[in-house]
Amino acid sequence: MTTVHGARRRRWLPFSPWHLVLVPVALLFALPLAWLVMSSFMTNAQINKFPPTIIPDSLHLDGYRYVLNNALFPRWFLNSSIVALVVVVGNLVFGVLAGYAFARLRFGGSKTMLTLMLGTLVIPFQITMIPTFLIMKKLGLIDTLGALIVPSLVTPFAVFLFRQFFLSLPREIEEAAWIDGCSRLKALWLVVVPLARPALGTVAVLTFLTTWNDLAWPLIALNNDHNYTLQLGLATFQGQHRTQWSAVMAGNLIAVVPVLIAFLATQRTFIQSLTSSAVKG
Repeated sequence: MTTVHGARRRRWLPFSPWHLVLVPVALLFALPLAWLVMSSFMTNAQINKFPPTIIPDSLHLDGYRYVLNNALFPRWFLNSSIVALVVVVGNLVFGVLAGYAFARLRFGGSKTMLTLMLGTLVIPFQITMIPTFLIMKKLGLIDTLGALIVPSLVTPFAVFLFRQFFLSLPREIEEAAWIDGCSRLKALWLVVVPLARPALGTVAVLTFLTTWNDLAWPLIALNNDHNYTLQLGLATFQGQHRTQWSAVMAGNLIAVVPVLIAFLATQRTFIQSLTSSAVKG
């Protein structure tokens, strides 16, 4: 009976009924991105027009000219790229090592250390902001890209996600590598890490997204506009008396493109990680 009903439903509705709900919701969430794209090709007058113009009668490149002619914009883009790349690599390397240690090794105080580390996830940034600033100042990293990289080289979320993923892998895989003569570290990099691609992709995307879009910490740690990240540099387009809205929209669209590319490139592994590394004791 269920098969008959399923065949009838496919005959009249060639897709899942859930699509009737998900498609309108997806379109609703896509509206801000569509408005960003359209407004990036408008002039300031068109953007400030009331009622707002959804589809302009003419397209303009004033915002892109303003952004690309700004001598510091390429430098801001490069700074953000350097910081995001180093932070992503750091979280992958140190996160894998720490996550594997918590998942496979038993040492004194491991559970206490894991609990304390996970406890830091609930501490808001406003509480750690001043101590982090003082540490970076002692290290002489204030107003350098190092002040943005060092505090984020490894995060509790990355360690926890890798630990959960490694717990889901059978130990027999590593034991077979040990029998073949591999050391524990060699088995980790040659056997375990290739199997952890879903977790690697998830950590890379989320870390890149967080680092690329960060504004609060660069605003505190940087003073020289040559060291600004992209998000901090775009904030300078908004003045107290006048705002270049076309440049703001064009710059934000350029800033969104790397994030979309990163997510689309790792979308499959991201979903696999969510389904395979569920919380495990």
